[in-house]
Amino acid sequence: MIRVLDLLSFFIDWGYCFVFFWILHSFLPLRKSWPVRILAFLLSGIIASVVIYSNDLPNLLGALLGFSAYIAVFHQGHWARKLTAILVFYPALIAINYLTQDIGSRCFFSFTGLQGVSLRNWTREQLLISTLFHTISLLLRLLFWFFSWQFLRKYLLQITSNLTVKMWFVVDILMLASFVAIFTIIYFMPENPWIVYPICGASIFSSFGCLYLASYICTSLRTAYHAQELERKQDYYQERLQEEERVRSIYHDLKNHLLLLSAQTQPKEDLQNSIQGLKNQIREYENYYHTGNEFLDIIIQDKARAAQARNIDFSAVISLRDGAFLEPFDISTIFGNALDNAIEASEKLPEDRRLITVKAARIRDLLMITVKNNTLPQASIPRGTTKSNPFVHGFGLSNLKNAVQKYEGQCSLKAEDGVFTLKIAIPIPDPSNTR
Repeated sequence: MIRVLDLLSFFIDWGYCFVFFWILHSFLPLRKSWPVRILAFLLSGIIASVVIYSNDLPNLLGALLGFSAYIAVFHQGHWARKLTAILVFYPALIAINYLTQDIGSRCFFSFTGLQGVSLRNWTREQLLISTLFHTISLLLRLLFWFFSWQFLRKYLLQITSNLTVKMWFVVDILMLASFVAIFTIIYFMPENPWIVYPICGASIFSSFGCLYLASYICTSLRTAYHAQELERKQDYYQERLQEEERVRSIYHDLKNHLLLLSAQTQPKEDLQNSIQGLKNQIREYENYYHTGNEFLDIIIQDKARAAQARNIDFSAVISLRDGAFLEPFDISTIFGNALDNAIEASEKLPEDRRLITVKAARIRDLLMITVKNNTLPQASIPRGTTKSNPFVHGFGLSNLKNAVQKYEGQCSLKAEDGVFTLKIAIPIPDPSNTR
């Protein structure tokens, strides 16, 4: 019977490790190599099954160092998000492991009265009861993480890569209290479970609450962003209608204008000025961009106007018809941040060197995006943001890279000979593989 319970405990333990591994993987993507992923799962079993006792500094500290190294080696993402994963999941892991281990032990010794009796003096029946209590403890641990996954998966799916480093830092600060509390309470106050147990429960609640907070921030950002998107679309189409009405009016009278010009005997220079005036009236209409994606049309038009207002020569040749798989939020993150950086760099140059070119098209099974702009000869690849309010505007190249990585794409940056080049390659999904 003991062997049966041991075998059952083995499967329950690895089932618990799998659920914990899956939750962690949902929050922080693993590296892509399958051998690495398999190794990550096996090592996660060792970390997730760590036994925590009272006054157990080696295991408390060892679990922290091991978990931190595991996150750094096997998971992708910005260091700020990795730090959040440690501060969120370490307290929950330690708390539930300590609770199930300590409560199981107290219940066993209370039931058998074997407190202080050497293990060598236990009967087979007492060993069976001990194994049974251990199996029940593992089962409770598995059930806890299973129901935690049921509760958390909605929020984990809502957490995106669009939070800035400083926003993750806010979440980390909130988690720091729980992190320190769970570490110190187990080590310094082990003899009073009525104090330790509530702190453990509060640490678990705090960990999951911070995941909800990150999800709420992401959802709020998306809601605000979609509202801005609708407003920009409305402004764009209203302006487009006004331009079309103006151009139709010009075309309506164009024949009469040309007849009048041909009958004029004014000098050639004046005639050319009159013709140029007509061209200028329809130039703005001709500058509308048609990229194959309505939302990107708005972004490019907006950035082109911003460039024009700063006397920057702006050129865009974009075909995004095969980019329908990109979410509008990510399109804005990629193109918006790339062009904002290009415009900001161009403003620092003399007007005769201000130039931005954007190209995007499908090349085989890749969506290729290239953004080039002149820059100062000594300029290096920008990091973070230089805007006045970094908490709000700190998306920058970091979030651009995260948005590209979301689609398993690659991003390369080069600053050479006074030219900054951003190249992005995103695999185009096979339609037959989409659900």
